[in-house]
Amino acid sequence: MHEEAREPASPESLAVDRVEQVARASYGRLVAILAARSGDIEAAEDALADAFAKALETWPRSGVPASPEGWLLTTARNRQKDVARSAARHIEIPLIEAPAPDLADMAAGLDPEAIPDRRLALLFVCAHPAIDPSVRMPLMLQTVLGFEADRIARALAMPTGTLAQRLVRAKRRIRHARIPFDVPDRGAMPARLPFVLEAIYGAYAMDWQSISGMTVRDSTAGEALFLAELLASLLPDEPEALGLAALLSLSLSRAPARGAAAEFVPLDEQNPSTWDAELIGRGERYLASAHTHGRVGRFQLEAAIQSVHCARSATGVTDWRALRTLYSALVATAPTLGARVALAVAISRADGAAAGLAALDAIDEAGIARFQPAWAARAHLLAATGRRGEAGAAYEKAISLTTELGLRRYLERRLATHRATA
Repeated sequence: MHEEAREPASPESLAVDRVEQVARASYGRLVAILAARSGDIEAAEDALADAFAKALETWPRSGVPASPEGWLLTTARNRQKDVARSAARHIEIPLIEAPAPDLADMAAGLDPEAIPDRRLALLFVCAHPAIDPSVRMPLMLQTVLGFEADRIARALAMPTGTLAQRLVRAKRRIRHARIPFDVPDRGAMPARLPFVLEAIYGAYAMDWQSISGMTVRDSTAGEALFLAELLASLLPDEPEALGLAALLSLSLSRAPARGAAAEFVPLDEQNPSTWDAELIGRGERYLASAHTHGRVGRFQLEAAIQSVHCARSATGVTDWRALRTLYSALVATAPTLGARVALAVAISRADGAAAGLAALDAIDEAGIARFQPAWAARAHLLAATGRRGEAGAAYEKAISLTTELGLRRYLERRLATHRATA
C-alpha cells in the first residue's frame, strides 16, 4: 500500500503558524522596543496587536516576509505614528516628529538578530520603586515575557480581574511617572535586581511543563535562560545573577529527557546520556563564578542542587547526603513550601523513608493541604513504610491536584501498580 500524500498546508495555516511562533519568541522584545521612546506600554501593546492582526490578514496573500519581526515592528511603529497624528489633530497642536530611529525603516529582509533586545531594560522598568511590589513580577511576566493575565493569575491563585486591573494601573504609572527605559546604575541595582531575578525564574517555572514537544530555544523557558545569561553577562559581579543563569542552564540541560509525548520521566529514571552536556558545562561555569564572590543566596543553592543531580552523568550515582545538606541550607535561606518538601524527600533518600515522612509531617504550613508535590512525596513514603491504605489515598489526592497530563498519567500508573501489588 502506498502512503496517502499529505495535503500541503494552506497559506492561511502557514501564516497563522508563523504568527504564533513570532508571538511566542519575540512578543516581549517587540513591546520593549515599541515602548522605549514613549514609556507607554499599553500603547505599544495595542500597536503590536494591530500589527499581528494585519499580519494575519496580509501574509496569507503576500506570503510570510523574510523577517517577520522586522515587518511587525515597522507596521506597529507606523500604527503608533498614525495614533500620534490623530491625537495631535484632535487637540489642535502641531505634531513635531522626532527623527526616526534606524528601526523604523526596517526592510523585509532584515536579519531578526539585528533587532536590539531591550527586554532587560523593560524588566528593570517594571521593578522600579514607583511600581507596587506586589505587581512587579506579574507585570514583567505579561509585558516582557508574554504570559496572559489569566495564566499568571492562576499561578498566583488570584482572581484574573483583580490582577488585570493592577496590571493596567501599573502600566499607566510607568507612563505618567516617565520612568526611563534603561538598566539602572549600580546604586539603584540592588533594590530592583531581586524582582527581576524572580520574574525570569517565574517564566522558566511556568513554562517548564510545555517544553516537551518543542525545542528549549522556542519555549518561554528558553527565553528565560537567554535573559538570565544576558543579565549575568551585564552583572558579572552579582552572584545571584550568575546563580540564576547556572540554575536555568543546569535544569534545562535535562529538558529533552521528558520526551516528545510529554510523558513525565522521574529524575532517577532519566538516562544521563540524553542530557545536554554543553548546557551542563555552561551552568557549572556560571556556578563557579558565582562562588568566587563569597555571598551565597537562594539561586546559587538551587543551582548547586541541580549540579549534584547533573553530576550523575559523570559518576553514575546521586549524592543524596550532599543534597540533604544543600536543601537544609536552602530552607534556612528561603523557607518556601517547595524547598521544605524537597528537603523531606532528600532526608528520605539519605536517612530512610521513615525519617523523610517525619520531616514531611513536621511541615505546618496551611498551604501543604493543596500542594501537589507534598501529596506525591507522601504517597511514595507511605508506601515505602508499609502504610499501603494511606499511600493509596495519598496517590489519589496527588492525582486530583495534578493538572499536567504527563505527570498525571505517571501518578495513575504508580497508583495502579501500588494496588496490583497490595
